[in-house]
Order: sequence, then C-alpha cells, then structure tokens
Amino acid sequence: MPASRLLYGTTIFLGAFLLFLVEPMAAKQLLPVLGGSSAVWLTCLVFFQITLLLGYLYAHWITRCQATTWRRHVYLVTLVAAAVLLIAQKIVPAESVQGVGHPVTTIFSTLAFTIGLPFLLLSATSPLLQVWLQRARGGNIPYRLFALSNFGSLLALIAYPFVVEPHLTLKLQRSLWSFGFLLYAALCATITRQLPAPAPTGTIEETQAPAPAPARAKWLWFLLPMAAAMQLSAVTSHLTVNIAAIPLLWMLPLAIYLLTFILAFESPALYRRGIVVRLLVVMLAGLGYAISKTDVSLPIGIAILFFLAECFLAGLFCHAETYALRPDRPTETTLFYLLIAAGGAAGTFFIGIASPIIFSANYDLAISFFVTAALAIIVTWSDGWPQRLLWSTAALLLLFFAIMLHTAYAREAILEVRNFYGTLRVKQMVGPHGGTERMLLNGTIQHGTQLFAPGLTRTPTTYYADNSGIGLSLHYCCGSRPRNIAVIGLGTGTIATYGTANDSIRFYEINPLVRPIAQNLFTYLRDSPAQITFADGDARTSLTQESRQNFDVIAIDAFSGDAIPLHLLTIEAIALYKKHLAPNGILAFHVSNQYLNLAPEIAQLARAANMKAKLIESQPDDSLGAYRATWILLTSSPTFFDQPELAAAASAVPTDARLHTWTDDYSSILPILQLSHQ
Repeated sequence: MPASRLLYGTTIFLGAFLLFLVEPMAAKQLLPVLGGSSAVWLTCLVFFQITLLLGYLYAHWITRCQATTWRRHVYLVTLVAAAVLLIAQKIVPAESVQGVGHPVTTIFSTLAFTIGLPFLLLSATSPLLQVWLQRARGGNIPYRLFALSNFGSLLALIAYPFVVEPHLTLKLQRSLWSFGFLLYAALCATITRQLPAPAPTGTIEETQAPAPAPARAKWLWFLLPMAAAMQLSAVTSHLTVNIAAIPLLWMLPLAIYLLTFILAFESPALYRRGIVVRLLVVMLAGLGYAISKTDVSLPIGIAILFFLAECFLAGLFCHAETYALRPDRPTETTLFYLLIAAGGAAGTFFIGIASPIIFSANYDLAISFFVTAALAIIVTWSDGWPQRLLWSTAALLLLFFAIMLHTAYAREAILEVRNFYGTLRVKQMVGPHGGTERMLLNGTIQHGTQLFAPGLTRTPTTYYADNSGIGLSLHYCCGSRPRNIAVIGLGTGTIATYGTANDSIRFYEINPLVRPIAQNLFTYLRDSPAQITFADGDARTSLTQESRQNFDVIAIDAFSGDAIPLHLLTIEAIALYKKHLAPNGILAFHVSNQYLNLAPEIAQLARAANMKAKLIESQPDDSLGAYRATWILLTSSPTFFDQPELAAAASAVPTDARLHTWTDDYSSILPILQLSHQ
C-alpha cells in the first residue's frame, strides 16, 4: 500500500474508532440526570446520527468545488478549536450535565456543547478524505475506505464494553480518548498540508466527467439508508423491551448494522439480490405476523436469532442497493454520503423521537417492516412482474399485520401510553381468586400487580409480599413507632400497603406517566392511611437537592430492566443514601434480575460503606400473586439482623473477589452478566 494511501486509511480508521468509542462514554455520563432507561441510548443515537449528517454536510461544503484552499484553512482552525475544547471540557464532565425540561433537550444540549464539535469533525472524516485522496492520486473514488471506516466503528463498539469499560475509569477513558483525538487531528493536519494546489475549474477531467446520477438514484441514496436505520432502532427497541431485558443486547443489532455497511462497500460481489430478497420477504412476513399475535411468543433465544437475521437481511439489502447506485462523478461523492447520513438521521429520528410523540403504542417494528417492503417494490421494479407482485403483496400484508397489532393492543390493555421512557400498558385479567387483576408493564417488565377480589385489594403482591425482603424490613425496622419510608421506583405503589396512619412514605419516580396510572387505575396509594408524597425526576438528583430526610427504610427498586441505572449503585450513591437514613436505618435493594447478578457488587458496596448486608429470597405464592423475590438489606444497626424473623430468613450475600467496587468514575456490568442458566 502506498504511503499516502496508508496515511489516509489510518486516519479514517482512527476517526471512526474514536467516533464510536466516545458514544457510550458520553451516554454513560448522562445517567445521573436521566436514569438508566434504554431510551437514553436511543436518544443519544439520534443525536449522533444528526451530528453525523452535519459532519457529512461539512465535508460536502469543503469539497464541493476545486477552489477550496480557504476552506481547508477553516478546517484546520476547527481542528484546533475542537482540540482546545476537549482539553478544556474533558468530554462531558459530570458537572456539565444539567437537567432541563425534557430529557431529549437535556441530551441534545449537553452533547452539543461538549462533544459536538469533535464529533462533527470525526463524522466528516471518511467522505472528506476519500475525495481528497481521489484528487491527490486520480482515478476512481476509493469507496472501500467507507468499509474501513465502518470496521473501525465496529471494533470500537466491541472494545468498549469488553475491554475499555471493565478496565478503565471514566477519567482515564476521557484522557486516552483526548490523546487519540489529538493524534487524529495531527494526521488530518498532515494530510491537509500535503494536498496539491487546487485545480482550476473547467479542466479536461471536469469536462469529460461521467453523467450526473439520476434523481431516482439520489432519492434512493436517502430512502434506503433511512429504512435500514429504522430497522436498527426498531429491532433494538423490540429486543430489549419486548423480548428480553438483557444488558448489552443493544450491541448486536448495531454490530449487524455496521457489518452490512462493511459487506456492501468492501465485498459487493457477495451480495446476490435474488437470494437476499427471497429470504427477506419470508422474514418480514413471518416476523410481521408474529408481532401482530401479542398473545403468542417464541422462545427467547429463537426470537433474538430471528430478529437479528431479519435486521441483517434488511440492512444488507438497503446498503448493498445503495452502493450499487453510487455515483461515478467524483463531485457527487460527498452528496452521496450526505444523503446516506440524512437517511440514517431521519430513520433514527422517526423511531427515537417522533414515534413516541405520535403513537400511544409501539408500532415501530411494524412500520419499519412496511417501509422496507415498500422500498423493495421500487428497487426490484425493473425485475419484472413477479417481483412487483411479490413485494406489493408483502407490503399490503405487513400493513394488515400493523392493523392487527393495533387491534390486539386495544383488546389487551385498558390503557396504553408512551413517552421518552417507553410504553406503559395496564392489562386487566381474571385473578387467582376469580376477581379482577390488573398489571402494569413496560415491555416485558412488570411494575406491579393488584388483586381486586374482596379482601385482597391491600394485599402486597409480586416482589413485595409480607415475607419478602422489603416486607420484613418494614415489619421489623422500627417497632411500634411511626416509620419514615422512601421508595425509589413507584410502579403501582404496592409498598404503600404497608403504611399506617402515622407513617410517611415518599416515592421517587423518574417517569411522569407512572404516577397518574398508579393513582387512578390502582388503589394502593389512595387506600393507604400513610402520608404519601412524591418527588419527580431521577432519585439521586432529587436526594442531592433535598435536606436530610431521616428515612427509616429506603427501598431501591430500579434494577429489573436491561439498562439498569448504575449511578444508583456506586459508593457515592450509598453515601448519599446514608446521609438521608435515620440512625440504624435500612437500605433495601431489589435485585430480582434474570440476567444480572447484582448481589456480589452490592456486597462490595456494603463493605466499602461499613454496613452489614444480608440476602433475603422469598418463595412465590400464586394464591396471593407473590413472585420469587430477591432483596439485599444493608444497615449499620448492630441488632437488626439478630431478630428471630430476620435471622430465619436472611443468608449471607455471595461475594466475588474479582469485582471492583463501583464508583461514579468506574462501573461495568460485564463481570456480573449471567446468561448460562437461561
């Protein structure tokens, strides 16, 4: 490989690697304000796609004509400005994250004012350097460098959770990343200085350039990547919310998305339209029917495999067909990449931002399937009537499945609402005693159940039964005196059943849709004689702003999903809880999570805080709607665990010497991820 091409390739690879490495670093810094919702990552993805679009627009502006000397100087100035900004701000420092009205506004404003400029420059790298290399060496546009760029992104995506996060603190991550960006800036500056003098307009090469791309091709440069981005966002959301709340599962669709770009631009000969479209139509029809039948579910492993296969086929189809329509004119190269980025931004914006506002239920996957089929009609139109008929039928069938899904949602749920934090549904069914039972769900995660049979409306169900860790804590924490209780995570308000006339219970809830549901469709809150108050927003932020509360018990119940709020499980968080605890108060952590073994990490935190820790696992009771529940109790009391009822139920918390204690500067879920028993 010639030295100049090696320099360009190295710079493109490094830029893409840094681009995808900074994304999870920046998103992780937002958790203390926005909680651990998977919507945080999805909204960050929208920001990154929009900034990618702006980066491609910047590259297009710099290279749209030959006389670009002064624009190269502007490029050098922005490189220096980005480097100075990084040194000054250290990549989204925690103190810069300030909560404002809407979570989306918080994410966009914080990322824009911290990593916005460096991210924009990194985004512009691949299309900009491809054009510069072509102008320096002549010949065709080196589109394979786009595959190299996506390979760098894929490598960073894999490296962060498996190599970077488990071994490096956030502070060290930021320092190393900043050093990497400075190296990248130096390489870009070297390339800029080596560029030949701009050629005058009207040269032989310009006058004999190939014909411009037709309007149809330009529309498809936008629409096909849009469909692929919609598939990425919708499949990611569906897998993590409706199939299995497995941490890091979001990585798989994104890795597949990048892989399809790599295959389409590096090895286009491997793409066989006839084979791919046949497999794709089968997957779309089969999975479209499956999601419309909400009362039927596939085994978790098979469902994940099928949806990932569909995502791969759809992404490969969209990206390979986009590559096949690539322009021959070098002057249209940056427009080609600009429209690809615009399509990606539009697709993720629709799924991540617009759809939760427009629809009260989640139809993202059904809409993405339909859009993919509709585009397949256009792409395969020239293949004859069999393909036209096939894809027209598939599109109509997928539209029908979407209508079936809407009907199923209306039949199953008495309420369905949606916002930034996901889709909440209240289902009503016949309970174990013949009476009505209502259940609050966010995807597959249950947030509480209430039995409306006579005499059972104040019975604590699910994970909060009398023999559970929280039940025993509340029964034996305070003797006969009034109790002051805090609950992080409202759900249906089940813990309010333990309140007496002299008790105070304060619920901390980040999702503004939860409280009206708990107050109007469940009766735990209004039937409780306790004095009940609420704090909106992230619990840790609220507790930081409040004066000392002297809680007898703080129940932390926010760890049942896939994107757990790690900032509620750090040394700094424990110190904050202790500040608000009464002397000998109790911290009760609900850790009933299928895929994360949180117990050893909480044992580490207890040891660091000089608190005793015990594990209480209660058995299910179907007659009372009680589930198997695992709670870990922490206290500084020398006598609490000596009470006979606690001594009989409690056991030692398992430990793992390999774990590092989590802090605001270090946390990693990889060491506690457990999938083998599933």
